[in-house]
Order: sequence, then structure tokens, then C-alpha cells
Amino acid sequence: MTGGQVPGGPGIVDAHHHLWVRSRHPQPWIDPVTMAAIDADFEPVDLAPLARAAGVTATVVVQSIASPAETVDLLGVAADDSLIHGVVGWVDLTADDVADRIDRLRAARGGDRLVGIRHLVQDECDPAYLDRPDVRRGIAAVGAAGLVFDLLVRQHQLPMATRLARDLPTVRFVLDHLGKPALGSPELADWTRNLRTLATSPNTTAKLSGLVTEVRRPYWVPEDLRPPVDDALDAFGPDRLMFGSDWPVCLLAASYQRWVAALAELLGDLGAADRSLIWEHTARRVYRLKPS
Repeated sequence: MTGGQVPGGPGIVDAHHHLWVRSRHPQPWIDPVTMAAIDADFEPVDLAPLARAAGVTATVVVQSIASPAETVDLLGVAADDSLIHGVVGWVDLTADDVADRIDRLRAARGGDRLVGIRHLVQDECDPAYLDRPDVRRGIAAVGAAGLVFDLLVRQHQLPMATRLARDLPTVRFVLDHLGKPALGSPELADWTRNLRTLATSPNTTAKLSGLVTEVRRPYWVPEDLRPPVDDALDAFGPDRLMFGSDWPVCLLAASYQRWVAALAELLGDLGAADRSLIWEHTARRVYRLKPS
């Protein structure tokens, strides 16, 4: 892909990126030594030229810390930004009043941009976190509110996510970063098997995002990412996959433009209609985004 050429059709939806201003919302997970590339503030003005150059016409911004205040601020940012069409926020899933908390977010400025909820399950030590009745009650409330639940899990947590998706068939689930496959590891075979099992639940979709930071060497080429992309295509199909940049986290391993170009190369053998699903239409359908 060169210049402003669009790999998927008339426009792209970036279904996964972040924004943060650390003076308002500290990001304690950022190690200033090993993550120096993202130890900074990232605002819409920083994203816009990168996204527009790649052909992106709409985005979904995703929470990065467990804070309702961050979600309120992201909704406000979305209200003022024509590029951001959706917000995946955070609520305490174990609270007794999850539905009321979602209503309060929707009543905030920009609340009509709320399209989903996410919790950092990858950081939970409880191996049965998603099996807990209180957590499941909260996730059911998310679904009942018409919102997506984004699954941020590591590959060993995929079986737990599969049980959840099967037991809550009316909730729409989106798997972030393909469940963080252990690229270049013998454990990748376990990931493939577990991903395929999750994909048998029709209420699940997945994001082709966050893969560049899972490569276990400092320099990578698109072919390093072909196994998980091909496995995801086979398991979910283009109509249940969507593109996400994971910017600015992707900067730990690649620029925005390089990741878009790499994915365009990996999807190059697909027909135009299938590419358009991944680059735009799956995200619009699943997150119920308004037209650009």
C-alpha cells in the first residue's frame, strides 16, 4: 500500500485504538523503560493525520484503565471529534447496578457514542474470573443494554472466554488482539485450537489487532504474522473479523502505517468484498456505528 491508497474499499474503520492524557488519567501499566515509545500523551490531534493517511474514516476508541472517569472523558472527546464514532468504555462488572451505571454513561456528553464495555481480564489472577456469577451478571447487563463486550484475554484464558460466549448467547462478544497468540512459540498450537473453539459460538467476532507486539523478536516482517491471520480467517471468516490498529500501543513494534500495510499484504489474496468486510463493514455492523 502506498500513499493514501485504501486497502479495503471506500473507507476503513479502525475498530481499536487508545487515547490518554496522563495528567488526567495516569497509565500505571506503561513502563517508562521498556515502553518508552508510548510513555507520552496521545490525543485525537496526534491520531488524525495517521488515520486519514491510511484511509480511515471512522474509529472506535477503547478504554485503557479501569476508570469510569476515563470513559466519561473519552465520550466527551468523541462528541467533539468527527473521526471517533464509538467508545468502548469501562464499568465495574461486579457492581449490583451495572445497568444504571451504563445509563449514566449514556447520559453524559457524547453518551450516544458508547458502543461497548471492556474489562482488563488479561490482568485478572483468578483463572475462573469470567465464570464468576457476579461477573457474568454484569456482562449480561452489558448485553441487555445493547452493547458489545470486548474480551481482552491472553491465550490461556481463551477456554474461559469460550464458556462465557456459549453460556451468554445473546451477548455480542469481540475478541481483542485475537487473544494475544504466543507467536513463534510451540504454544501457538494451543492458541489455534482454542481460537477455533471460541469461533464456533456465532455471537463472537475478533479483531485483527495487537499482533505486532506479540512477535518475539525485535524485527518482524508480515510473514511472521501470517499464521495467526490465516487461522483467524479460517475460524471466523471475513464477516466476523475487523481491523484495529491498537495505536499507540502498536508503536512499541510498528508505526500505524506499517501495520496497515502489513495487514493489507496479508489479506491481499482475498476478494474485494471480503477485504471490505474486514476493513470496514464488520466493525460497523457489530458496533452499530453510524455512517461516516
